[in-house]
Amino acid sequence: MKIVEQIKQPIDYEMELFEQKFHLAMSSKVALLNRITHYIVNRKGKQMRPMFVFLVAKIVNHGEVSERTYRGASVIELIHTASLVHDDVVDDSNRRRGFFSINALWKNKIAVLIGDYFLSKGMLVCIDNNDYDLLKIISVAVREIVEGELLQIDKARKLDITEDVYYDIIRQKTATLIAACCSLGAASVKPNTNHVEQMRKFGELIGMAFQIKDDLFDYGEEKIGKPTGIDIKEQKMTLPLIYVLNNCTQKEQNWLINSVKKHNKNKARVKEVIAFVKEKGGLAYAVSKMEQFQLEALELLKKYPNSEYKEALVLMVNYVISRDK
Repeated sequence: MKIVEQIKQPIDYEMELFEQKFHLAMSSKVALLNRITHYIVNRKGKQMRPMFVFLVAKIVNHGEVSERTYRGASVIELIHTASLVHDDVVDDSNRRRGFFSINALWKNKIAVLIGDYFLSKGMLVCIDNNDYDLLKIISVAVREIVEGELLQIDKARKLDITEDVYYDIIRQKTATLIAACCSLGAASVKPNTNHVEQMRKFGELIGMAFQIKDDLFDYGEEKIGKPTGIDIKEQKMTLPLIYVLNNCTQKEQNWLINSVKKHNKNKARVKEVIAFVKEKGGLAYAVSKMEQFQLEALELLKKYPNSEYKEALVLMVNYVISRDK
């Protein structure tokens, strides 16, 4: 059995019911909107985020979920989808999970409007049901994601990102949404308890490990889903590169910065950069940091009694850093 299916097993029933509820919530009177949402919903990924919501709700509430848990999972899926659609416009990307992106098929104007629609739909799911605590969690996450993206753009121009700033960026850009999934799960069944903050922290730690794993793919083999050297071509400062920049001679530093700034489209030069980063221990350092976040996340789970939901979350934490795409 695949790991993702194993993780999903204890919440199979909830995930199926969630799918039905989510499909119903997506219908509208506008034919074009229905066509596009149908296209999006049928090309969903692994659905890790709703899985986090249900597993966390069950671990803190002795295996029980509530209607609020389904709403929390719907909100996170709507907001996440909105951010992906907008991301593809910002990055001018024509593909998403191996299929054409919304902007590739329907152009930017419609893609931006669709993203806005999902965003407002997510907010309304909370408002219509007076789930203001859930609305606050997701609104903070949206603000953080935007701040993280802008911080990255601002810093990328100068290529002077320190390790601390890098953590700030990935905490906001990536970890905040997984943290929101986990705090939504806890808040849906145990509002105003310390479970909400505990699980937010748990999600944040997984999110940090997840992003560092993504960074490592840039230095991997061609056979994984993402081609190597993409981050270097896009002048993204990732942890292996930041570590090496801070631990090499001035001459090597100048060569690295010059390579990333001026020769990032040169395949041979990008290969040289990748080899140099590996040789200088950049990958080993990033792996050790990723494993540190993983251990901290697993430590937080120890406080909860043993159950199939806890086992699934442990599997999820380990999967995040062992996945190959």
